[in-house]
Amino acid sequence: MPLFDKPLAQLHAYYPDIAEPDDFDDFWQATLSEARAYPLGLELSGRADTIRHIDVFDVTFSGFGGHPIKAWYARPAGVSADLPLVVSFVGYHGGRGYPWDHTTFPSAGYGYLRVDSRGQGWLRAAPGHTPDPVGHAPAAPGVMTRGLESPADYYYRRLYTDAARSIEAGRELPGVAKDAVVVAGGSQGGGIAIAAAAIVPDVAGLMTDVPFLQHIRRAVDIVGTAPYSELTDYLAAHRDAVDQAWRTISYFDGVNMAARGTAPSLWSVALMDTTCPPSTVYASYNRYGGEKQIEVYPYNGHEGGGSYHTGLKLKWLAERF
Repeated sequence: MPLFDKPLAQLHAYYPDIAEPDDFDDFWQATLSEARAYPLGLELSGRADTIRHIDVFDVTFSGFGGHPIKAWYARPAGVSADLPLVVSFVGYHGGRGYPWDHTTFPSAGYGYLRVDSRGQGWLRAAPGHTPDPVGHAPAAPGVMTRGLESPADYYYRRLYTDAARSIEAGRELPGVAKDAVVVAGGSQGGGIAIAAAAIVPDVAGLMTDVPFLQHIRRAVDIVGTAPYSELTDYLAAHRDAVDQAWRTISYFDGVNMAARGTAPSLWSVALMDTTCPPSTVYASYNRYGGEKQIEVYPYNGHEGGGSYHTGLKLKWLAERF
């Protein structure tokens, strides 16, 4: 795939105008207050017996609406000290996967909480275990258009709230240093991490790779790839819903979230990424409110830096903890 987006020099200076609702902060404060009215309901069970040197536990906690959310909690076996925790979110259509999928960060001496995405988990390699019990009006296949008629009903309100609650759950897990919780993820997971760092701004760090859900309107305008194509398909059918759809999305666009993040952060972007175009990533990165650095992969697509970048994340964490 050749380069298709803005030149790198222009990306560094890319500050597009993004619609932001006047009640953006009030909306999210009310949403989080509503979620916190439900008991956290944190439960740990069933250490995985197939892994010797890493303890992995099945976790359940209450997310949006008090709905049960599943996660895996992994940490080095035989270590009693309180450890920094990486709370990790899942890419689009993936789930939390299997216990043995989550050994890298515990092997490096960190706790690791892999949070399921409600109503997703249809990826063969990473199945999910968390339903989304909320119904919705007609929508395109996938989750991008579920509840698009209203910010209060939109799918990502529930998912971002689950992410915020997962930070609170992570801080209550045994063996976690409460002031050393970092949020992380790639693609959709990276977008969720940006939102989580905005909604719960006292996290200790943010690691976001080739993040999805950034400058969403531009992505729809310049690429025809899924999942953004779900919005195109929906709006092509619901011609009278265009203005309301973009108003709803403005409450969830990562650019508006990034402006509220303050934690130290490590980002990555791939210049040949037609799934999450580089200009959409930079639109959020340039507005991010905290300490930040970005790794650029000029010849990669949506795979970004892959395992190579994992090494950079481990180094970044080691410098802080």
